[in-house]
Amino acid sequence: MYLKKISLFNYKNFAEADFDFDRKINCFTGKNGIGKTNVLDAIYHLSYGKSYFNPLAVQNIRHGEEFFVIDGEFEIKDRNEQIVCSLKKGQKKILKRNGKPYDKFSDHIGFIPLVIISPADRDLIVEGSETRRKFIDSVISQLDSKYLQELIQYQKILSQRNALLKYFASNHIFENDTLSIYNEQLNELGQRIFEKRKIFLADFIPIFNKHHQAITDSSETVQLVYDSLLAEKDLLTLLQENIAKDRALQYTSVGIHKDDLLFEIDHYPIKKFGSQGQQKTFLIALKLAQFDFIKKKCGQKPILLFDDIFDKLDETRVGKIVEMVNNDEFGQLFISDTHPERTETVIKSTHQSYRIFNL
Repeated sequence: MYLKKISLFNYKNFAEADFDFDRKINCFTGKNGIGKTNVLDAIYHLSYGKSYFNPLAVQNIRHGEEFFVIDGEFEIKDRNEQIVCSLKKGQKKILKRNGKPYDKFSDHIGFIPLVIISPADRDLIVEGSETRRKFIDSVISQLDSKYLQELIQYQKILSQRNALLKYFASNHIFENDTLSIYNEQLNELGQRIFEKRKIFLADFIPIFNKHHQAITDSSETVQLVYDSLLAEKDLLTLLQENIAKDRALQYTSVGIHKDDLLFEIDHYPIKKFGSQGQQKTFLIALKLAQFDFIKKKCGQKPILLFDDIFDKLDETRVGKIVEMVNNDEFGQLFISDTHPERTETVIKSTHQSYRIFNL
């Protein structure tokens, strides 16, 4: 699988741009703010139907314009596949495969497996548990469409339960039987989601540890720990035990929407006790593990986006990644960097075919 070409119209800082890609390595070089990351984000858009960097879709439209279009042509299993993502102000975003719009974007997730490694990944460390849950859910969802549907349904029922709690509070009433219906639905979905997350992490953590040890030559000890109340009690029991609290708060205080993935170094939070270099290495190992996990499960190499990666690593760690390219562990690779000479020197050492786009 590889991306053959992409066309951008009114996307971020691009009025109109076309790129034809190499099957192996593609590099975007130029000064900061020139649009290197925007091209990578456009590629990400074609896989996930959304931006990696900007949650407000309308803000991806070029200033002064009314719409954007991203048009990509892929070769997947010897077939050409056209994916188009577009948005017009005031309308819903549209995602099409070979000219046919998707009814639900979730039906597209997993069709084009893709992993991005970016400085923005630091949010996984510094932000709250929701960011780390989204990471877990995005990896599982690329491989299990049923999981994604269960997650969407769980969120829908959770919103309904929260609305009911607010209704009770504003009207000074309480109907336990009505609440119990939502409890049972949340329990059924929540237990399934919890079990799938647990199975995923049992597979994923050893892959993460392998990558971290390879990058650091086993000089650091780190941990990924799944933190969930469902490890101790089933969700129905937790919901029943916390009814008084939920009524006071007017929202659901327990469930899989409160789970976390703890990032630790020597059993202490890496956010507080890890240096910048240790945090960067942790995140790169995490994303390389994501890449390996998806490759193993779906039987094809995901597209890999390296955003500004060489600027964040010392030469030894860059060398480790180049070694992986040489060993043909990666499929198609997209790299952004501010230094054309540095990029070309590193890329030439891989002895792989490549293209460099100086923006």
